[in-house]
Formats: sequence, structure tokens, C-alpha cells
Amino acid sequence: MPAVLPKSSLPDLVILQFDKALRTVFAGASSRRPHPDAGQAEGDMSVAEKRHAAGLMRINHSGEVCAQALYAGQALTARNPEAQQALLMAAEEETEHLAWCERRLRELGSHKSLLNPVWYAGSFALGALAGALGDKWNLGFLAETERQVEGHLDSHLDKLPARDARSRAIVEQMKVDEARHAHTAVAYGGTELPGPVKRAMRMTSRVLTLLAYRL
Repeated sequence: MPAVLPKSSLPDLVILQFDKALRTVFAGASSRRPHPDAGQAEGDMSVAEKRHAAGLMRINHSGEVCAQALYAGQALTARNPEAQQALLMAAEEETEHLAWCERRLRELGSHKSLLNPVWYAGSFALGALAGALGDKWNLGFLAETERQVEGHLDSHLDKLPARDARSRAIVEQMKVDEARHAHTAVAYGGTELPGPVKRAMRMTSRVLTLLAYRL
């Protein structure tokens, strides 16, 4: 379980988050849990199916990069230690999601999004702003983010090639984790976000989806 840093150690937290940014964007992630697709055989897919599956998994990977940045920014400005703990725990599981998606992209002969540094920087700024608004909005932002990601993953289960059991297993476990993160955020006092904010989040997600699929 990640430790919560006291507010007196803010410079240490800044350094920690800068290091995390570099590792998230440029280094390979690792997973303490077994990869969800470990027991699944590789499906016999066409070149087009593999390319499509890789595009979807690249979107998922970029989404996890954004999640890492959001939670890093939110944890940096969170006021309540319990809220900070919830954010750090969610970020730790998102790191495992990164590892799962990275390996699957390699297996499909593809690559991570070239725009990941841009996704990280923008998401970190949004997360820091959410944290600065107060913990109930901070956690509400976390909950809404996870709900939208869960719906996004659900749509990918419909779009992935039928014979790609390995990618499906990864997406299904990610979906379970995201739902739990949303529930935890609400349990810690997250409030419902205004409709315009939710719509803006969905529009931003669509932009990422279109670009990450190709780049």
C-alpha cells in the first residue's frame, strides 16, 4: 500500500511526481499482479485485425497514461490524507494497467502513442486543478473519470476482434478495477460533477481516442 506523504514534505512529493512522469512516459511499467491474459492462447487474427486490436490497446494505454497524470496532479494538491491515499492507491493499480497494455502492444507488433508526453502534461494540469478545488471535487473528478473509462472499456469489448482473447482478458480486468476506483472515490466523499464538466471530459476523451488509435 502506498504511503501518504505529509503536507510538510510537498517538495519531496513534487520530486517524486516528476520522477513518476518520466517513468510513466518513457520507461516500461511492471505489474505485481499476474497479467490477466496469462492463461489465454494467442488468437489466429488477420493483419487487419491485429492492427485494429493494437489501435484499441494503444488507446487504452494512453488512457492509463492520462490516469497516472491525473492522479499524480490530484495527489499533489489534495488536502485530506485519506483522499490522497485513495488517489495514490488508484494510481498504483493504473501502473499495472500500463504494464498489461504495453506488453500486449508488443505482442501485436505495435507501439505506444507518440503523443503520450502531451497526454501526460495536460492530464497532470487538470488533476492539479481538480485537487486545488477541494477534496470533494477532487474525488468527484476521480469518480467521474473512472466511470467514463469503464464505459470506454466496455465499448472496446464490443470492438475487439472476436479471436483476440488476450486483449479481452486485459480489458475486462481493467474494467473491474476502474469500477472499484469510482466506488472508493464516492465512499471517501466525492461529489457529483456538473453536467458541463462531464461533457467536456467526454469531448476530451474523444479527441484522445481518435489520435491515439492512429499515433
